[in-house]
Amino acid sequence: MPYGRRSIAVWQALTWVFLAVSTLGGCGETAPDTANPAVQTQSALPVRVLTAAPSAASRSVSAVGTVRYRRETPLGFTTAGRVAQVRFNVGDAVSKGTLLAALDATTVQGDLSAARAEAGRADAELSRIATLYDQGWVTKGRLEQTQAGAEAARARVSQAGFATDTARIYAPSSGVVLSRAVDPGQVVAAGMPALVVGQNDGGLVLRAPFAASDAARLAAGLTGTVSLSGVDGTLTGKLTEIEGRADDATGSVIAVFALPANARIRSGQIGTVTLTLPAETGDAGIAVPPSALFDVRAGEGLVFVVDTASMTAQPRSVTIGKLSGGAVTISGGVARGDRIVVTGGERLRAGAKVRIVGPGAKTVLAPRSGPVRPSPGQAGPRQTPAAEHTGR
Repeated sequence: MPYGRRSIAVWQALTWVFLAVSTLGGCGETAPDTANPAVQTQSALPVRVLTAAPSAASRSVSAVGTVRYRRETPLGFTTAGRVAQVRFNVGDAVSKGTLLAALDATTVQGDLSAARAEAGRADAELSRIATLYDQGWVTKGRLEQTQAGAEAARARVSQAGFATDTARIYAPSSGVVLSRAVDPGQVVAAGMPALVVGQNDGGLVLRAPFAASDAARLAAGLTGTVSLSGVDGTLTGKLTEIEGRADDATGSVIAVFALPANARIRSGQIGTVTLTLPAETGDAGIAVPPSALFDVRAGEGLVFVVDTASMTAQPRSVTIGKLSGGAVTISGGVARGDRIVVTGGERLRAGAKVRIVGPGAKTVLAPRSGPVRPSPGQAGPRQTPAAEHTGR
């Protein structure tokens, strides 16, 4: 090939190579399309948030209990003996002062007669010794000894009279016989409960056990809604008593609710009481699901808070309170109005662009006393959700 033509071919090849390299290099320098919003949101990570707002810390609790008479009185004999009669059965209504049961009076009447005879003899002896003392025939010591014997004899009369009176059981008030443990002809020991009577003058109550943490927030005068088996509708129960000692086995505390008069209520019925516990000091906080927390340690953790001005997520160190109802209470490190990431936080880094999806303005519990000064923290690389720490 002549020299001139060959030079032209070489220059044409170099020109094509230069154009190809320029084209490829320009592909990596194309400016982003800032005018298209869809392109901008593609890099923002979707998250769901909860917005902290003030709320009451009261909540409702329920407990299952048993209906009882406020006063269920065991009645028995103060002396041993043979039962002569029992006039009522379980479930019978009785009036105040009604004779319920009696012992065979032969023994107690004999004891009373003997005690009276001894008291008469002691009084006669005392009179004789007193006359002799006045005449100077006996000493003062002898007179004092005789006086003591007479007093002892009179005391035995009172004791025998009491045994005679308590050989009969009378109803202390109008009510219902709840249990019966004796039958005619049966020999009973002194003090053995023979009958239990539920007294109408005290009314009926519902005794229900509450967890100790809930019982600490109960106060006399609170009212609750009571549902009873066999009774249509609901009743209003008023809290009147809270036992001062928790059950040794369960740790629960018995609360007593007074019930209104109702002919269909019976002792032993099962009922459910529901009432609203008042707010307790220190209960207010921000309740978040466990998925919102990262790097959980003893009483501390991290959450991501969305800066609505820049739509970026920043880590925040928080103080963790108690776990209740499947939610974790944050007691410090966040303020009212903060938007806390609850879903999608596992993909976030400090300063990551986010876009809020779903309901973004849910209300959660927050302190009434104002915001708590945040304690900013550094998230570092990808954090581990609290749900993973708890095995959820």
